[in-house]
Amino acid sequence: MASVVALGLSTAVVVCAQEQQTTVPDAPVPQALPKLQGAGPITPGKGVGTETATPQSDSGVSSTGWQSGTASQSEQPAAPVQQPAAQKSAEQTAPPAILPEAGQGFDQMATVIKVNVNFVEVPVTVKDSKGNLVAGLTFRDFRVFENEKQEPLHLFTADPFPLSIAFVIDQSLTADVMAKVNESMGAIQGALTPYDEAAVFTYSNGAKEWTGFTGAQSNRLPAVLALAKTIGTDMQVPVTSGPLAGCSIRKNGDCVDPNLQPGRSAGSNDFVLVRKEIHTLNDAILMAAKELSTRPKERRRLIYVISDGKEYGSKASIKEVIRYLQTNKIAVYATGVGDASRWGEGYVSRVHIPFTMYDNVLYKYTAATGGDLDSQRGVNGIEKSYAKIAEEARTQYTLGYLSHQSIYDGRYRKIDVRVNRPGLDVIAKQGYYPSSQDK
Repeated sequence: MASVVALGLSTAVVVCAQEQQTTVPDAPVPQALPKLQGAGPITPGKGVGTETATPQSDSGVSSTGWQSGTASQSEQPAAPVQQPAAQKSAEQTAPPAILPEAGQGFDQMATVIKVNVNFVEVPVTVKDSKGNLVAGLTFRDFRVFENEKQEPLHLFTADPFPLSIAFVIDQSLTADVMAKVNESMGAIQGALTPYDEAAVFTYSNGAKEWTGFTGAQSNRLPAVLALAKTIGTDMQVPVTSGPLAGCSIRKNGDCVDPNLQPGRSAGSNDFVLVRKEIHTLNDAILMAAKELSTRPKERRRLIYVISDGKEYGSKASIKEVIRYLQTNKIAVYATGVGDASRWGEGYVSRVHIPFTMYDNVLYKYTAATGGDLDSQRGVNGIEKSYAKIAEEARTQYTLGYLSHQSIYDGRYRKIDVRVNRPGLDVIAKQGYYPSSQDK
């Protein structure tokens, strides 16, 4: 009985072993990749052109594939899953994906969103009763009014900005004053930083550009300043009568200088009018402003004038130049020398007598554009004014707001900046003209 049971168990084990061995699949047979048939793009689920997927047999094995349900190498991908209609419409209306090239991913991530707004930037300088700069103010201390309406601040910073300075030097000064200005020019570069840039302009009877914007600490700037030096003019007593009056040098019977021709442009046959002085300050500031308007917006745009403030003979008027400055966010700073630096005379010369030369127009430019005017007589004072004004322009408070006026309204807008602390003097531009570049 025991032998029969043992024989049955051995038979069962052999049968199970055989069944297990028969279930092990054979090794896959290498198959060559099928060639694409037809023409046209590859369509998911359909293949190339109009070819369809290879049908499978009833046993679940492809006709050209492996056995035991193994996927065939020539098997085509399954048909795509149907998406809801709402998802399809969303994908169709979505903008195309942005695929940046190598090394440009950061630039593509920093997307700039442009909207039509009227953002106004107002640099502000705050001084105490002694003329010292006041630091430590916060946005809660400032209030900005545009056309008598208070505007909420959207930007406040006390960070320094790099400067783009256009130096405008008056060469029509008298010889003694011009000598002081020439000696002080060596200190101009010391007031600037490597992040600043400067250009040099001069004027007498017409404006001249000596160099465009160059690095403030480059070797080019002091070389150009040395070339821009001149001897100035000599003040002489005019002779309007007697044998020495009139024209002493003639050509073909006429005076070489038409301003001294008797009976012509300078008077009558009996007397000669005194020759008028020419000081084309307006044209020089306008030339510098046009060059400054091309500089980047993130830089402070300044015009630094070294002059006595006299103006006569310019083609551009003061009103036209100030409008251009206010439109392009340019501030005018100045160091008054000569007659503008004398005690009392610097204020009296601001009074203009009709049909005569403007004795001092610098204060008009500085007040309208938010700049500052510093009057100095000696070389040491002129040198200190360079560093003083550069520091003042660099360490301003910057306020920004969105104007309530329409972006299509190009009329002048008045600005009033106030500080909620007593005894402080606020220096800011009086107004501006909106520009399409700010929209």
